[in-house]
Amino acid sequence: MIDAGHHLEQMRTTAPLVQNITNYVAMNVMANVMLAAGASPAMVHAREEAAEFAGLAQALTINIGTVSPPWAEAMEQAASAASGAGKPWVLDPVAVGATAYRRDLGQRLLALRPTVIRGNASEILALAGQGAAGKGADAADEVAAAEDAARSLACDTGAVVAVTGEVDFVTDGSRAARVSNGHAMMPRVTVLGCSLTGIVAAFAVGQDAFDATVAALAYYGIAGEEAGGAAFGPGSFQPAFLDALYMLGADEVTARARISEA
Repeated sequence: MIDAGHHLEQMRTTAPLVQNITNYVAMNVMANVMLAAGASPAMVHAREEAAEFAGLAQALTINIGTVSPPWAEAMEQAASAASGAGKPWVLDPVAVGATAYRRDLGQRLLALRPTVIRGNASEILALAGQGAAGKGADAADEVAAAEDAARSLACDTGAVVAVTGEVDFVTDGSRAARVSNGHAMMPRVTVLGCSLTGIVAAFAVGQDAFDATVAALAYYGIAGEEAGGAAFGPGSFQPAFLDALYMLGADEVTARARISEA
């Protein structure tokens, strides 16, 4: 069984520098989430420096939420640099099935060998070339509907694939797990999913990518449970969530993680 608390402790000991090429909506929340968890975020997306900075960072995340041609170029250059240096990078294929431009970019990024792919069910289905019913950045498919696509995508790319939703599904093509932690209010706060991508990247530094991804999802979900117990609605949930990320200790995360083999 994966010891989620141990992976949290290792991440905090490392306090990894993670470069995030993410969307405009996510930047502030994502940076605060990562700082609260114990990582060091850097929002570096200019194509003139993205690849160079990827050589300095310990991990990279790429989120295509508000992509434009200069950002797409920076994403590809940074991903190539991270892959070439053997550093973990996480792809967040936001609304990848919505337009031909996004579908094409998604395939180019897949060719650069992400360490982890994290998305909702509709995004994973679309990235795998299967029919999806996404509504913009929101999923219109259940996690269970994307499990076979996730396994296939993992086998084809060598990446760990995480399908996040009410019960998360994670696979590397041979191993698979489900994570049942979380709170119903989490989808009501914008970019918590985008921010999770940064937590996954931070956990992946120096740790097995499959185990680290499962542990990151459990930790994040437990923080959501804590915040949900204290919040009155989405407005009070966000600060309570940041506090929970900061306050949770390794032993509590290990004890409360709901991880099962799939």
